[in-house]
Amino acid sequence: MAKQKKNNFFQDGVFNLIISGYGGQGVLTLAKMVCLSALKQGFLVKETELHGLAQRGGSLNSQIRIIQDKNKEYSPLILPSKADLIIGLDLIEALRACSFANKKRTKILANLDIFLLEKRKIRIGEMITEIEKRTKEQEFVRFSDILSKNRLEDFSLNIFFLGRSIFKGYLPLKKEVVWQVIKKELAKKHWKENKKAFDLSFKI
Repeated sequence: MAKQKKNNFFQDGVFNLIISGYGGQGVLTLAKMVCLSALKQGFLVKETELHGLAQRGGSLNSQIRIIQDKNKEYSPLILPSKADLIIGLDLIEALRACSFANKKRTKILANLDIFLLEKRKIRIGEMITEIEKRTKEQEFVRFSDILSKNRLEDFSLNIFFLGRSIFKGYLPLKKEVVWQVIKKELAKKHWKENKKAFDLSFKI
């Protein structure tokens, strides 16, 4: 079994997270799970939906600031080059979110799948190289392969990436707390499938 990583998360008392993807991929649900889990662990949280529309197919970018010191004032917006973690549910959107990346600071967890096939030719290798140039640490996962090999439903994409970010030591949240939040917030009929995806994210 793979080992879970630990990390020193907070710089200047705040952890900056960007979640990028498209409407219909679960960006806002993922953001909600992160925010509620962080609050449950005693942090102050500020969250902003910055770009695009939440409608299916619209580019979407959620910014979350997890704050240690509740007595300090922080803007809800993350400045360019100040992201600690980018979770990209789509490779194109992951690259776009790298405007918030810093080579000395930012880690990225990105889905190699592309949600919307554009007319122009997409050079995945070049996109990966560009992301690597702009971030400190990277993990790329092709979720479509995980779906087919493990018979998962595609709606578990966001929960898988949430679990994976915890496993990699990229996110200052506890696995047990996050799953409690997921169970509380998601419909019971989706528990089994999302639990399978969540647990799998700690094993591959």
